[in-house]
Amino acid sequence: MQAILYARVSTNEQTVAHQETQARAAGFAIDAVVADEGVSGVSTALKDRPQGRRLFDMLRRGDVLVVRWVDRLGRNYADVTDTIREFMRRGVIIRTVINGMVFDGATSDPMQQAVRDALIGFMAATAQSQAEATKEAQKAGIEHAKSLDEKYLGRKPSYNREQFDAVVDALGRGEAVQSVAKATGISRGTIYRIRDNRAEAEAALARWAA
Repeated sequence: MQAILYARVSTNEQTVAHQETQARAAGFAIDAVVADEGVSGVSTALKDRPQGRRLFDMLRRGDVLVVRWVDRLGRNYADVTDTIREFMRRGVIIRTVINGMVFDGATSDPMQQAVRDALIGFMAATAQSQAEATKEAQKAGIEHAKSLDEKYLGRKPSYNREQFDAVVDALGRGEAVQSVAKATGISRGTIYRIRDNRAEAEAALARWAA
């Protein structure tokens, strides 16, 4: 019997290492970690994720699949419940780090089965609603930022590419900031910003395609 931790993280979520640390701190003895990084849990089913597919080949009857929460196992209510039931059908025990839930298909008591299935449905529905709420909040935030170009792109540069190159060349020759400002028509404050953070000054040009 083996215990496999499955972790899924998107680019802005907690790391795989953090999820493993949480699992071990909760008392799980992890034999292997399988992880999908940069994969959306809202749009991609477990079986369609590169590492998620491995679980169906790796896990055998009696093995334990450890996940931080049931939302790691699917993109919506139907997907999560189908995935949990498929693993239970194969004799795999699913355990969650959060709240220490256990889903074992071996039980034959009808009352326990009813409680287990109801719990699966409830948690899967909760996971889906939370994911959808997060997705909508992110979408609204992005749309709002896009409607305010300066906020989304940052302040528009007060210089163009030609002026930027002239400033960099002049500073590289050791010319004084005041003389560079006079020659290029750019304020001394802007000259200092270009000098002190050239990478960001050039990135601003790229964002505004200036």
